[in-house]
Amino acid sequence: MTVHQHAVEVRAFARYLRDLAALLDPGRGWYGVFCARDPAGMRACFEGSEVPPWDVVESLLQDLAAVRGAGQAAEESVRAAALFAASAAAYDGRPGGRQALADRLDMMLREQSDAVRRLGDADGEPDALAWARDDHARATARCVELRDRLAAVERTVPVTDPWFRGQDGADVPTVSAPRRGKPSGARFAGLDTGDEAEADPVPSPGPGLPAAAPRGARFRGAPAEVAPAPSAPEPDDPAAHRAAGDVVAQLVRLRAEGRSGEAHVVLCEAAAWPAGRLPVLAAALRGAGLEADRATLLWEMSSLTPAELAAAAGALAAAGLADDCGQLLRQGVARPAAEVADAVVALDRAGLEAEARALLEAFVRVRTPQEAARIAEGGPRHLVPRLLAAAREVSATRERDLVHAIRVAGVAAP
Repeated sequence: MTVHQHAVEVRAFARYLRDLAALLDPGRGWYGVFCARDPAGMRACFEGSEVPPWDVVESLLQDLAAVRGAGQAAEESVRAAALFAASAAAYDGRPGGRQALADRLDMMLREQSDAVRRLGDADGEPDALAWARDDHARATARCVELRDRLAAVERTVPVTDPWFRGQDGADVPTVSAPRRGKPSGARFAGLDTGDEAEADPVPSPGPGLPAAAPRGARFRGAPAEVAPAPSAPEPDDPAAHRAAGDVVAQLVRLRAEGRSGEAHVVLCEAAAWPAGRLPVLAAALRGAGLEADRATLLWEMSSLTPAELAAAAGALAAAGLADDCGQLLRQGVARPAAEVADAVVALDRAGLEAEARALLEAFVRVRTPQEAARIAEGGPRHLVPRLLAAAREVSATRERDLVHAIRVAGVAAP
């Protein structure tokens, strides 16, 4: 992709953000918080010299829902997700983009740990607790997003032109990697402890970005067979608790020694555990305050084979870890349509209809109708009705667009 094409993608999203903000009151809601805390950072996003993290965009869409209704906000979220993904990919493709992402991820991991500490310190202070929860949720979501963006950059050829065109076509120097000090700018809005603001939304992870080059335990070459049922969770299995405790101890030691690469390998290997043991490990990581590592574990699990993904989701749901199960399924929408179809079938056969529905809804929300139509090719009689029902939950417009895409693709409906 040329530098000019990069600029086109970024400008398109910046223009969309300006149009969205024009519908909002800069003195109220999350938009008011962002404008008050960092007007220069918001201006940079509107001009296209910065790309805000997805949770900021999602917060603006929450404001839109309050002004224009949930229906319009849901429809806008589809367009926003597509433009965001294209803009982030273009922006990250700048020279030095990968290192900037890596530095920002390191910063976010520290912010996440700091938020965990403040959660413990906020006992008995409702406002401080609500703000610490929001800080932690945003940091966790951004860690997931940044990992996805790093993975996407590793699959692309870097741009060699050292200049990046701004919103008005003027040449501006490539933005250098962020300093390792306190975060600033709209991309970090909400991750501050000194300001008071209403808070308590829990943003979801960003839209699915292109999958990473094969790496980690999740790419073991296992076939995409459909499992008859997920493994049952093992809450009382001493061996599972010992294994989880060993992993936690390893991670604490490796993190303390700054050996992040080895810690990641440990998590990659753990993602390949029998599904019944994964909830025990996820709970152990959360109990130890290793939220970033728990998010990494779920991210690695999201690219298991369809049968293994279904088993893992089922085990998490059966263990009562609904949030972890939902995050796992949302991250799975970056997979090829055919693999998502296999995962849906596996979930259905395992009796996990709610989880299958959640996966389909997440897919049709952030991917194009044409991509969603390709899911139906894996079994039109079973999948077309499920897809249309999922699209209907998003919006009537989304359902109509999907019906058209299915017809154009020549997929036979029941």
